[in-house]
Amino acid sequence: MIKKTLYFGNPVYLSTRNEQLVINFPDAQGLDNDSGKNTIPIEDIGIVITDHKQITITHSLIQKLLANNCAIVTCDNSHMPHGLLLTLNGNSVQTERYEQQINASIPLKKQLWQQTIKCKISNQSTLLSRLRGIRTDNMQHWASRVTSGDSENHEARAAAFYWANFFPINNFKRGRDEEPPNNLLNYGYAILRAIIARALVSSGLMPTLGIHHHNRYNAYCLADDVMEPYRPFVDKIVYDIVDSGLDYTQLSKEIKWQLLSIPQTDVLINDKRSPLMIAASQTTASLHNCFEGSSRKIAYPKFTES
Repeated sequence: MIKKTLYFGNPVYLSTRNEQLVINFPDAQGLDNDSGKNTIPIEDIGIVITDHKQITITHSLIQKLLANNCAIVTCDNSHMPHGLLLTLNGNSVQTERYEQQINASIPLKKQLWQQTIKCKISNQSTLLSRLRGIRTDNMQHWASRVTSGDSENHEARAAAFYWANFFPINNFKRGRDEEPPNNLLNYGYAILRAIIARALVSSGLMPTLGIHHHNRYNAYCLADDVMEPYRPFVDKIVYDIVDSGLDYTQLSKEIKWQLLSIPQTDVLINDKRSPLMIAASQTTASLHNCFEGSSRKIAYPKFTES
């Protein structure tokens, strides 16, 4: 079953009772308008996003959410995801899996990164061709030429071509601090990062210890590695928002609502359709198999036929 993603952008008091998340709106504007209280089974929740200074969440609720492997995301003053809280006990054999991950050889990591970048470029190529009708023979060639560790940096070549042609916007430049719709991409990638990090913890892996990213200040290097082939699925949602004519210069409630659909986005993985959140768990489970030595291939998603 796919877990729910809950977003709170107004003052609210969040607590727990009988293994339920209890939502208490001070102005009684919730689903239960008589009491202002709503309840949701904690076991059904995958991600909670808090985006208001006047949100109160009890320690008991945090404890129960983490015990059920829920990712808690907090937003900053600009309403962008800023903090991520995950459980430290995501798997019953976590110590053993940590050791396997730590002891992974450099050649294995390079091969895993090769698979990761090949899939990322392939997904970018598919999306660019479908949405913009652009020939992507060059991207397909770059994908086929990615070597162990991507030593020739085909990822950067593909990214330059991809972003130069993706949006029907003059002089668009991809960058965290660049002009919109980069704000939408940043928000969507932050949600995606939380999904991947949650899946990694559930598979007994450390999100910090990457196969390619090694920034000493980054607590989620492995999440940033694994999410690379998933990024085009976020790009697709952002493209549709831009194409719809909505004002994408601001993160409105309507736009956030569409970006919060990322976990439910259909992908193709292991030749089967699956919601992105479920696919992320399959990817991280297959990554563990690689660290364990029972497999040499990561299961990554592709776009469905329609």
